[in-house]
Order: sequence, then structure tokens, then C-alpha cells
Amino acid sequence: MAVPVTDIEAEHNSSTTETPLITQSQEPEQEEEEELKDTQAQLSKSLHRLECFLKLLGFCQCSVLSFTLSWLCFLLLGVSLPLIIINFSYCSNCDKYEIRVFELEILASQSLVAAISIICISHNLRKYGARKFLFVDHHHGHMTLFLEEYLRKIHGFFQLLALSVLPCFLLKAAREVIHVVCMHSSWWQSVGVAVALLVSWTYSTVIYLSGTALFHLVCNLQVIHFENYGKLLERDLDVSVYVEEHMLLKYNLSKISHRFRIFLLLEFLVVTATQFVALLEITGESGIINFVNGGDFAVSSIVELVGIVICLNAAAKISHRAQGLGSVASRWHASVTCSPYDASHLGMTNNMDSLETAYPSGSVPRYYSGSDLESADYVPTLTNAQLASYMSMYHKQQAFVTYLQSSPGGATVFGWTIDRTLINTIFFIQLSLVLFVLGKTVSFTTK
Repeated sequence: MAVPVTDIEAEHNSSTTETPLITQSQEPEQEEEEELKDTQAQLSKSLHRLECFLKLLGFCQCSVLSFTLSWLCFLLLGVSLPLIIINFSYCSNCDKYEIRVFELEILASQSLVAAISIICISHNLRKYGARKFLFVDHHHGHMTLFLEEYLRKIHGFFQLLALSVLPCFLLKAAREVIHVVCMHSSWWQSVGVAVALLVSWTYSTVIYLSGTALFHLVCNLQVIHFENYGKLLERDLDVSVYVEEHMLLKYNLSKISHRFRIFLLLEFLVVTATQFVALLEITGESGIINFVNGGDFAVSSIVELVGIVICLNAAAKISHRAQGLGSVASRWHASVTCSPYDASHLGMTNNMDSLETAYPSGSVPRYYSGSDLESADYVPTLTNAQLASYMSMYHKQQAFVTYLQSSPGGATVFGWTIDRTLINTIFFIQLSLVLFVLGKTVSFTTK
């Protein structure tokens, strides 16, 4: 029996029309997978560029060779070169423009803060690696959900470093230009000395500010997870999931505090000591202090304070995010508990189906009229099982809120939480010490 030509054409047309539907349904999934792969590739490139930058500065000391080269370069370029210039390259008749004690104290302070950055950051990178150190590996958090945010924060690391170094470099270059103009020696020697000092200063400053910016990057990467925690509460999940997620965030925060506590403490102590030495030298000097002989004190003070501000800003930011989760959870608990139409906790809906659930057929009380049953304001009485389930869920939520409020967390240094309270305390202590030094060194005579 011959098959009609029209039937064959119809089957052929139906098969050709079904195939594009399958491909169209697969196209969005393939596009999403390709976008995810591209984002992962971009993140890998950004991390590789960051690792190369850290290796160039000598932070990655994974082998004996890299360790030796890193410290040899630091000692030669960051310490020996400016030390030789300070002791031997200045002319003998330039004492009125140059106080060499000032220069040696400034060199000691900038070398110390740079050495602390190298020691602490290289130790953590050697022990954990770049990905685990930044908490962007697959074992910390949901990496696929925050790829774009990770990329943005890593790019922000280089932007922050450039914005921190560039103004200080321009100020240092202006000081060296003025110094060259005021020196009464050959111009080529003065230019060579200025260039050498600028190279050495830039090297030490970039190392110091890179360490502080790296701490800022680690904190900002964790801020992403704290900000996402509020969105997690919008999902109807079990309370135990929220507790486990918060415990993970708090655990990562404690690891960050443990890894950077020595770094933060030493940097703060050295910077504080440097500021008071500078204050004592300037106020106790009987000669004239100008931008030529005392300008390096201003430049070094600005650089060191910029690094401390970067660290305190990052630590206070993540501490405030951690402490703010208690208020977020309280607002979530209040909105869920006080909602009159919450079906997930009351176990019923505001329609006739809820009446059938609460009162099986034939069990509706007779003292309610038909108009009462059809009224929108009618609320059926809960059964014992529904009431027990609702109270159990309420107590779980209340326990979760109490847990967040009693353990706020935050970035700490040996138990001291870095927040606005600690920053205000540090500021007033520093102000008191400054006023004390000024009172001992500055005096006014009256006739």
C-alpha cells in the first residue's frame, strides 16, 4: 500500500519544526555555561596577574632561591642604596639644608614597615597559597555565585594601590626636586642621587602599601559573603542552614584575624613610634625646619598613615558587617512572626481549603453562620499539632536571633575587635600622647 505524499511531507515538516525547539531550549543553558567558563577564566587570569605582581615584589618565597633573591633585593635596593647615599653622597657644605639624623630615622622606619609586610605576607602565602589565602578556592564559600564580585574586588586592589602610591610619589618627587635645586653641587650628581632615592623609596613604599592593600582585599572578599547573608534569609530555608552558614562566615573571619594579627600589631606599633620620634625631632630641633631638611618626615608620615587607614578601614568594615547581622536577623524574625498570612508557619491558607484542613467535614462548629464562614476576617482555630509546629518554629527563630546577637564577631587583634569603638580609643590615646610631647618640647617665653 503506497503512502500518500502529503503524509510524508507532513511528517518531514513536523520533524523539522521539532528540532529547532530542542536547540532553542539548549541555547540558554549553553550560553550560561559559556559565560560561567569565561568568568572563571577571567578570575584565573586576575589571580595569576596578582600572583605575578606579588612575586615581583618578593612576597612569594616558596623556595630557597626566591627567598634569597627577595631579601637580597630588599637589602640592596631598599636599605643599602639609600644608606650609602645618605652617608657619602651629600656635599660637605649642605648641612644647613640636610639633617642626616632625620634621613637615617626615616630610612629605618620605612625599612621596618616594608620588612614587616614581606615577613607576614610571605609567610601566609607560603603556608596557604594565593587562592586559600584570599578565600577564593572551592573549599571556602560558594565560589560560582561570586565570580564577578571576586573579579571586581581584585581589580579594586590594583586601583587602591595606584591611588595610594601616586599622590605620595608626586609629593616625594617634589621634595627631591626642591632638594636638587637647593644643593650647591653638580647638577648631574644631584639628579642621580634624586633618581636613586626615588627608586628606593618607591620600592619600599609599594611593598608596604601592597601588604596593607592585600589585607584590604581579603576583608573585602569576605564582605561579599556577609552582604549575601541577608539575601539568604529571604529564602524559606531551615534555621539550621542559617546557623551553619553563619558559623562558616565566623570561622573564616577568625582565620583572617589570626593570620593578620601580628602584621596589624607590628605595623601599628612601628608607625606610632615613628610618628612620635618625628614629633620629638622636629619640636626639639633648635634650627630652622623647612621642606628641604624635614620634608621627608611629612612624606613618610603620610605614607605610613595611609597604610594604617587602609587596614583600619577594611577591618572596621568587615566588623560592622558581622555585627549588623544581628539586626538583619531580628528584622527577618519580626517580619516572619508578625505576618498574618504566613502559610509556611501557620500551616494554613486564608481560603476555604484552610477551613477544611482545620475542621474536617462535619466538624465545623454550629454556632458559626454561613456569613461568618465566608467572611475574609474569619480565622479558624489551630489544632494542637499546628500550634506545636508553629511554636517550635518560633522558638528556633528566636534562638537563632539570640545566637547572632550574642556572637557578633568581627576582625580582631588578640581579642580586641576592630570597630568604631576601638578606633576612637586609639585616636584619643594618640591625641593625648601628642599633646604630652608638645607640652614637653614646645615652650613659650613671656617678657
